[in-house]
Amino acid sequence: MPGYQHPCRYCGELAPADAAACPACGKVNPCGDLRCHKCRAPVKETWKACAGCGLKLETVCPKCGKTVFLGDYCACGARLGEK
Repeated sequence: MPGYQHPCRYCGELAPADAAACPACGKVNPCGDLRCHKCRAPVKETWKACAGCGLKLETVCPKCGKTVFLGDYCACGARLGEK
């Protein structure tokens, strides 16, 4: 359906289904599956490694120092896995 929007996983505002970043809060990957930073395969927060390429899906947050899932952001707000 053209123009269909999804709620942003971070702020809840509506964003286009194919948006690379939320127009309201500016965070990346606002809709759809979380994706591996290396191969872009869908991943889940409960996984320890990517099923597509084997990338380790835990990292240490550069801001708070906690070991967290390698998603797009830590709970403290820091961006994870930036290239």
